[in-house]
Amino acid sequence: MDEAEMDPDNRRWVHDLAADSPRRNAACAELYPLLLRVAKSEARRRAPVLDLSGPELEDIAHQAASDALMAISERLDRFRGEARFTTWASKFVIFNVATKVNRHFWRRNEVPYEQEDWSRLSSRFDVGPEEEAQVREFAAAVSAAVERNLTDRQRLVFVATVLNGMPMDLLAEELGSTHNALYKVLFDARRKLRIALVSDGYLPEASTKSA
Repeated sequence: MDEAEMDPDNRRWVHDLAADSPRRNAACAELYPLLLRVAKSEARRRAPVLDLSGPELEDIAHQAASDALMAISERLDRFRGEARFTTWASKFVIFNVATKVNRHFWRRNEVPYEQEDWSRLSSRFDVGPEEEAQVREFAAAVSAAVERNLTDRQRLVFVATVLNGMPMDLLAEELGSTHNALYKVLFDARRKLRIALVSDGYLPEASTKSA
């Protein structure tokens, strides 16, 4: 959408946040409470699952709102004006809350990210009793393909992030690496596994075309 066609309120947010101080400072001071309100709501929604409350919950909400404000300021050129600016901005908060809750869970529970419990893969499929044997067989095939085809580094990243659900940025901290470097490792690992599973007849041939 052309900037001239934007809703006036949307245009005001974009202009003020892109301006030099003090207009930008005033816009940030106005936007932050809105982001914090969304962050607290989203954190409370996720709290029962992870048994979060009190200061922990408040800290996650404030961190998510602050990080979202920074991300929004850096990505103003991506706002196209199809929705209200505050609705667009809220998506950054929700993403940050989800990321921080996952990080909090892993740090608090000290989950062994390298543990290879392949039954976890089977449990993710919502199937009836008659299909359970096929799901277990597929999980075993993935485990065997990991064993045969991946390097130690690829195996570690795949098991930690895909099998155990560890956040990529947290794994990067743990390994002293970067998100982008580990994403490349995971991309290559997935490609190898798709080729292997197609070759073994567990996935259709088309599965390798998008790799």
